[in-house]
Amino acid sequence: MPFLATAPVRIQPYFGYRNRERLFVTVRALRARKSEFEQRGKWRAMRTMMAQFASHEVKDLPVELEIRSPAGETRRHQGVTDKDGFVHFDVRLEGDWPYEELPAWETVTFHWTNGGGAQCVDGHVLAPGESTGLALISDIDDTIIETGITGNFRAVMRNWRRVLMQMPAERILVPGADLFYNALGGNEGLPEGEGHAGDHQPASRRPFFYVSSSPWNLFSYLVTYMKGRGLPLGPISLRQWGLNRETFGSSSHGAHKRAAIEGILETYPDIRFALLGDDSQGDLTAFADIALAHPERVRAVFIRKVGEAMSPEEVAAKAALKGAHIPLWLGEGYEEGHKFLASIGLLEDEEAETLVASVGKGESGEAA
Repeated sequence: MPFLATAPVRIQPYFGYRNRERLFVTVRALRARKSEFEQRGKWRAMRTMMAQFASHEVKDLPVELEIRSPAGETRRHQGVTDKDGFVHFDVRLEGDWPYEELPAWETVTFHWTNGGGAQCVDGHVLAPGESTGLALISDIDDTIIETGITGNFRAVMRNWRRVLMQMPAERILVPGADLFYNALGGNEGLPEGEGHAGDHQPASRRPFFYVSSSPWNLFSYLVTYMKGRGLPLGPISLRQWGLNRETFGSSSHGAHKRAAIEGILETYPDIRFALLGDDSQGDLTAFADIALAHPERVRAVFIRKVGEAMSPEEVAAKAALKGAHIPLWLGEGYEEGHKFLASIGLLEDEEAETLVASVGKGESGEAA
């Protein structure tokens, strides 16, 4: 039974992104109060995390997206939530939508009505910079955080304590709220007319995108973790979970990540990408498939080794990348991450270094 089924309907915005022609952003309608990831005892932690999974989605709710062009022209786009509470906005931009010199978060506003009347909430859309030539796409699960909720149903049950009783602050020191925090699942809405569509905030020097097999329910938790570790924020591609083979089947993880990465590459045909992952979910084979299909688009691949022997498919993927002259770094140690950064020209990029430092752990690995 969903928690807080009588709570007011709120809109959860997820990070979006755009190019010069199209804008993509997703929201979800939920009956829930704000998420508070504070250390108040194990049972309070369990209640908080169970509430993330036992969400009460609201279907058939009209949601309006307000965007404002760089020229100041405001447009509104209509959507209706599906059976899982989602609206996936795919907006064709009209007029001129140039980039700023450096990547920026652009504010959009969502409007809906609940029992308290008209409501609105701000969301954030990432736009690359005019000078952006390289961006990074990183896995999350067991790459920058041990989620304990990927793989098969048995793996989830084995890690249930981590899933339900461990707050982000128990892994990291979570800083105070910032300009994003109200949109990270903790916002109950603003009075109508108080949105900030059209506002811009600086983003990381290079665009970062994240792909994960975790459920959308953990968006707030994951972003809180990333902020606490000082990792650059970026759009996160998550999955809708169900108790079925599609969710827990091993092949579904790779398929989801491939589709997400292919979509990003298609959106930004003029940008090259570095791919970061680990060897616990078939990232090497998935990334190799993408790199070999788009050799001119993938600058390098970095895989964190977690100790498992390479499968025949991974051995073949490694050889194929080497044959295509696409740099591949395999390693547990930060030393290998340091080499990886140097190989793609990011050695002095503090944001990229922070991300790779969180990926690389233990002894040095091998380079191909």
